[in-house]
Amino acid sequence: MRLTGKDLLEHCLAKPGAWQDEPWEGDLVAKVGDKIFAFLGDESVGIKNGGNRDEADELVHAYPGDVSTMAYIGRYGWNTVRLGGAVPDDEVLELVDASYRSVVGKLPKSRRPV
Repeated sequence: MRLTGKDLLEHCLAKPGAWQDEPWEGDLVAKVGDKIFAFLGDESVGIKNGGNRDEADELVHAYPGDVSTMAYIGRYGWNTVRLGGAVPDDEVLELVDASYRSVVGKLPKSRRPV
């Protein structure tokens, strides 16, 4: 059985301090503090994959057709990963975890979850 958008939402919300938001109608995101760490869809997830575009492009090159640069924020290292494609489910979960850690690491220490 492949990872679904619902599975991914549950995985995200199990993280310390994570919460669900819908900042734009119909766009579901997972946040920690006031920062987004995952854009959640039924068939894809948008996640931070590096500190810059060059680092994020490594994943795009590894999985062409299943990973693409996110519109608008892609230049900051954000990619869209298609669920059910060539990226293994366990790697998708690891990428979400890395996105979460990246965002938490940039929060002021007083606002980081315990």
